[in-house]
Amino acid sequence: MTAVLRTALPNAVGLPLVDGSNLESLVNGVLAGDARRIGQAITAVEQEGGSPSLLQALFPKTGRAQAVGITGPPGAGKSTLVQRMAQAYRRRGQRVGIVAVDPSSPFTGGAILGDRIRMAEIYTDPGVFIRSMATRGALGGLARATWDAVDVLDAAGYDVVLIETVGVGQDEVDIVQAAETVVVVLVPGLGDDIQAIKAGLLEIGDLFVVNKSDRDGADRTAAELSMMLDLSGKADWRPPIIRTVAPRNEGVEEVIDGISAHTAFLTKTGQNALRRERRTRARLLALLDERFRRTVQMQPADRDGLAEAVARVVDRREDPYAATARLFDRLFREPVVR
Repeated sequence: MTAVLRTALPNAVGLPLVDGSNLESLVNGVLAGDARRIGQAITAVEQEGGSPSLLQALFPKTGRAQAVGITGPPGAGKSTLVQRMAQAYRRRGQRVGIVAVDPSSPFTGGAILGDRIRMAEIYTDPGVFIRSMATRGALGGLARATWDAVDVLDAAGYDVVLIETVGVGQDEVDIVQAAETVVVVLVPGLGDDIQAIKAGLLEIGDLFVVNKSDRDGADRTAAELSMMLDLSGKADWRPPIIRTVAPRNEGVEEVIDGISAHTAFLTKTGQNALRRERRTRARLLALLDERFRRTVQMQPADRDGLAEAVARVVDRREDPYAATARLFDRLFREPVVR
């Protein structure tokens, strides 16, 4: 583990250095489905700057796993539902990877909740791999390395990768850029809050799950969801509304069937290719953004660098747009299109 982590440290231009022998053993272990190597690989891609060499070696072996996003507000029971879904997939003979995104500790930067503890029933199943990832300040409900972790699990041969977001509200909808099918989990008692979140979660859901539906208000929640979907204007795919009681395993098989139906719909209509293109575009733009930011931050602290630009803007000697354009020009040595 120490050797792998050491190779993930960034070099002078912001790219991690990966020793050839460590890289080869790590890649071979991931492709062989070695849980220890899979964990080390995900740890490597979680480091600042990621591990491009590792992902470049694994990427040709990806593209086979189905990525399913599970999102919703805090307390909706996402972790319990994910556990039951994993068990349902296992009964169907499929291997399951789980990437569970948790809030970060303000002290260590690690995941606070630790979904591996809450999913204890499947933790020892060799056909299930669970990884908790901290947001580490990333917005949108996902961790920075979520995409990379999905690639590692895909290359390792997992058939389905369930991506559980941190508890989200109205606009933390990055999961739509990472998953083929998005399951939005809600609970009774939201009432008029359904109206408040329609511009966010209700627009990205391919399936809606009313979890804890043994509680009072489940009928009302489902009815309000149905009404909001009627007003959404979606003509091609009508997201089903499925009621579940995850601790009792009620409705979970229907959720799996709904995901399969959505996958079949995407394939039949050709929308899977469009979604794949959208996800790839978003990922490349995110990588470009991170690469540019890291490169600027690592420039020498001279009179034309970031520190000087910050001082100029603070003192009102330069506006933020001019400072950004100057930094961009200095970095790329070419005119900026403004």
